[in-house]
Amino acid sequence: MATLRFNFGTMGSGKSTVALQIHHNLANRQLYGLLLTSMDREGRQVTSRLGVAAPAIEVAPDSDLYALAVANWPIHYIICDEVQFYSKAQCEDLARVVDDLEVDVYAFGLLTDFRGELFEGTKRMLELADEHSALQVEARCWCGARATHNARVVNGAVVYEGDTVVVGDTQDADQPLFGDSVRYELLCRSHFRTGELGD
Repeated sequence: MATLRFNFGTMGSGKSTVALQIHHNLANRQLYGLLLTSMDREGRQVTSRLGVAAPAIEVAPDSDLYALAVANWPIHYIICDEVQFYSKAQCEDLARVVDDLEVDVYAFGLLTDFRGELFEGTKRMLELADEHSALQVEARCWCGARATHNARVVNGAVVYEGDTVVVGDTQDADQPLFGDSVRYELLCRSHFRTGELGD
C-alpha cells in the first residue's frame, strides 16, 4: 500500500540531503520516480548544502501534480523537496497520487515561516500525510540551544513582517548595491522572540 510521508525540519536539518539519498537508493533499485522542487536556491534541481545535487522538475504555482504523475506513468515514487511552497491543491494532488495511483510520495519541507507560522503547504501536508516526522538532525542556534525558528534577517535585523516567501540563504552576503540584504538565521525560540543574533 502506498504512503504519503511528510518529513520536516528547520533549515540545515538535512531535508534535501535525505530527499536526494532516498531518490538515489530507489533509482539504484531500477525504480522510476520523479524528483520535484520549488524555489530551490540553485534553480531546477534539488541541492544540499553538503554539495550534492540532482536535476528536478520545478513545481510552479499552477502545476497539476496529479496530471504530472499520470503523464509520466508508470512511476514508483515521487520525492518532493521544498513542499512548504506547494499550494493546498498541490498537496491534495499528492494525496490523490498515493490513493488512486498507489505511488509512494516522500515530501520534505520547513515547518514554519520566518514569523513562526505554518506555511500553507506544510499545514496541508500535516493534515493529509499518512506519516509525518521531524528530521533527527538538530540544527543549533548561535547560543547552542536547539534551533526551532527560521528567522529572516534584513539588513542585519530580525524582521517579523513581510512577504511569506523571500529568497535568501543562511550565509551572509555582500551588501547589495540596490535593495535590502536578506538572509536567514536559525534561532531558538527565546532568541527568535527577542531578535538577538549573537553577533
